[in-house]
Amino acid sequence: MNVLNIHTRIIQASKERMTEALQTLGTKHDEVWPKENWPAMKFREGMKVGSKGGHGAVRYTIETYQPDEIIQFLFSSPKGFDGIHKLELKEISDQQTQITHVIDMKTTGKATLYWVFAIRSLHDALLEDAFDKLENKLTNTKKKSNWSFWVRSLRMLYKLKK
Repeated sequence: MNVLNIHTRIIQASKERMTEALQTLGTKHDEVWPKENWPAMKFREGMKVGSKGGHGAVRYTIETYQPDEIIQFLFSSPKGFDGIHKLELKEISDQQTQITHVIDMKTTGKATLYWVFAIRSLHDALLEDAFDKLENKLTNTKKKSNWSFWVRSLRMLYKLKK
C-alpha cells in the first residue's frame, strides 16, 4: 500500500528559533518530541547523517540533515515499512515558520494492517502532540490536541500488555 501522510503547521516563530528547537530532537532537553506521553526518540550518535535510532518499535537512520531545512529518516523497521519520513522547515515571514512532517512509504504484508488499524492513528496523534509541544515552547501558548477514542483505546490496550 502506498502511504503519503502529511502534517503541517505554521508557528509564530522565526525559522532560526525553530531550527534551534529541532536541533534538540532526540536529546535529554528535547523541545519537540512529546516524550512525556510517547516513547522517546533516541539516536546512537546524535543528530547526524548515518545515525541510527527511532522511537518505540519504529527504527530509522538519519539520511539527510540540513538543520535549517530538513531532517530525513529512512525506515529500517518495522518490517514492511519501506520509505522515508521527514521534517521540513519553510520560512513564511520573519516571525512565521511552517513545519511539515511527511511519511512517504510503501507498506507490505502485516505492516499494511498495522499501519491501517493502529500505527496511522497513533502516529497522527503523536505528530499533533509534537507540533503542540513545539508551538507551546516557542509562543507560550497552551495548545493541546485531543486524542480520538481509537487512539485512547489503543494506548490503553498497549499499557495492559506491559
